[in-house]
Amino acid sequence: MKKITLVIMAAGLGSRYGGIKQLEPVGPSGEIIMDYSIYDAIEAGFNKVVFIIRKDLEKDFKEVIGNRISKIIDVDYVFQELDNLPAGYRVPEDRTKPWGTGQAILCCLGTVKEPFAVINADDYYGKEAFVKVHDYLAGLKSEDVNEYCMAGFVLGNTLSDNGSVTRGVCQVDENGLLVDITETREVKRKGNFAGASDGKGGEIELDLNCSVSMNMWGFTTGLIKELETGFIAFLNEHGNELKSEYLLPEEVGRLVKEGKAVVHVLSTKDKWFGVTYKEDKQMVVESFRTLVDQGAYPEQLF
Repeated sequence: MKKITLVIMAAGLGSRYGGIKQLEPVGPSGEIIMDYSIYDAIEAGFNKVVFIIRKDLEKDFKEVIGNRISKIIDVDYVFQELDNLPAGYRVPEDRTKPWGTGQAILCCLGTVKEPFAVINADDYYGKEAFVKVHDYLAGLKSEDVNEYCMAGFVLGNTLSDNGSVTRGVCQVDENGLLVDITETREVKRKGNFAGASDGKGGEIELDLNCSVSMNMWGFTTGLIKELETGFIAFLNEHGNELKSEYLLPEEVGRLVKEGKAVVHVLSTKDKWFGVTYKEDKQMVVESFRTLVDQGAYPEQLF
């Protein structure tokens, strides 16, 4: 069986949520959101999980989920730290945050050596996307080093009722290929459309049916090599800033524009949910209760 890895980005503190939201129990038997993602991934055919965490989170993380999951699937860890920089670069004084999702995936260099999917720890994606991304990666040939994929969600299925969110708004061509992706902030439902920040103090209008990225990707290891080069360029331009972030969607968009990558957008109609704000938790708990009652998941996952 071809080895295909699921990489879970779990290093971030939930700044808007006010705690380590990735470890909040939401399932009827105390499951966290990652439990459901891993369950769906195993069901779809993934056979390894790599957790990206911070070193100071390691003990709690293993107690809450890591030790449990390692009994049913191959597990590895990589650590995203503020000072994990290329030789010759230093962390600016007073900077406290790591360098974003691009740096997170770059931490997998040397550990992930096979096609891999990427997800956020605190997002529930639904079963369809895992099957589509896995099957795409399983069908790759050795020469497809720059052929990637992305789960394309319907914007209206990804919004929170408790505040604005950030979404990667995608432009997709008639062949289902990603043309451009724009990291769009302060996205919020407004009746039959969504409003979002234009980055200049104004607002833009978004179609609720447009395709967005939820940071669920399928990559070859060629992406990690591209991130190495891109991170150095990023640090040369933004390395002295206190809050700049090297973001995975922006880097993928750059590679597409430069003709260095092709990204197949795999559309999914599943409804996303996650704990972005404290007020979201009850909705997530109720949503998992409903899925269990409908037979999508057992009462106790593992």
